[in-house]
Amino acid sequence: MPRRDHIGGWSQGLEIILTRRALITGITGQDGTYLARHLLAAGYDVYGMVRGQNSPSARCGRQVHPDVRLVNGDLMDQSSLISAVDRVRPDEIYNLGALSYVPTSWRQPNTTAEITGTGVVRMLEAVRIVAGITSSRTPGPSRPRFYQASSSEMFGKVRETPQNELTPFHPRSPYGVAKVFGHYTVQNYRESYGMYAVSGMLFNHESPIRGPEFVTRKVSLGAAAVKLGLRDSLRLGNLMAERDWGFAGDYVRGMSMMLAQDEPDDYVLGTGIAHSVRELVELAFAHVDLDWRDHVVLDEALQRPAEVDLLCADATKAQQRLGWKPTVYFEELVGMMVDSDLRLLSGPQCSEGGVIRELADLW
Repeated sequence: MPRRDHIGGWSQGLEIILTRRALITGITGQDGTYLARHLLAAGYDVYGMVRGQNSPSARCGRQVHPDVRLVNGDLMDQSSLISAVDRVRPDEIYNLGALSYVPTSWRQPNTTAEITGTGVVRMLEAVRIVAGITSSRTPGPSRPRFYQASSSEMFGKVRETPQNELTPFHPRSPYGVAKVFGHYTVQNYRESYGMYAVSGMLFNHESPIRGPEFVTRKVSLGAAAVKLGLRDSLRLGNLMAERDWGFAGDYVRGMSMMLAQDEPDDYVLGTGIAHSVRELVELAFAHVDLDWRDHVVLDEALQRPAEVDLLCADATKAQQRLGWKPTVYFEELVGMMVDSDLRLLSGPQCSEGGVIRELADLW
């Protein structure tokens, strides 16, 4: 019988059939979901790290893909991460786990620092310890390649537009600060231990399975709910902030491409086109033949303590070196999300207003 070895292959005598293994933290999130689908389609064995749960699910009933194998681990517990990496022996690790909703980071700055920032150190230490790396040297073939989910929020109060890999950081939230810490930690382990570790500085990327607390999904759900007569208004904060919004499915493809390069490096991913929250709202409501001005209520309580006014990517390096480019742009993305939420809110799971009641505190 073929035997599974510790580096993701099958061996029998001289015959080796390789199956690459990937370990994903944050498997229940938007990016974890899309990345798992992408890697499974590419023939990977995919493992998702979860915290003490056998069948975790995200909001609105989204569950981990049935072909993903689950392993216990906690970004705040070093020993559990060592055990997870040792058990899976992955070829690639994607560290997507974070406390990622920016407004929450002001309410929970310590937890944000521990998970989103120090969690990166713990993951890299787990890789280093399991791989037996004790000094700077060229990584061998059995050592995993590590991807860190950095963020455009690190640029914060931007010093230039658009932003690229050399743009200085000036984070404007505890989340952004924690991401900067994780980003520089990846660089340090790469330079100190010769580890194949990269950071993807991804600009805002959305989808129909984005969490309902994020403004894009809040708007698409709001427009759908108003159209269906389930609500009559949507409360929002700053309509003038501008973001570079793309489709999550495009961005996880870029993550995989970063780990396929001969040499590790950091990359910015984005569409290169910024849109305001007001444009987002106008487009979403127009998609269902409504005038947003009749339904959107501005609420100062929803303003951030320190706002990031404009984020826009210069992804030239990724386009030239990786061959990466987005395939879905803003207008198509917004339409896709509104249509999905119309179906969701019209479905049997919403027949008694369950989803509406669950999301009411977010609106």
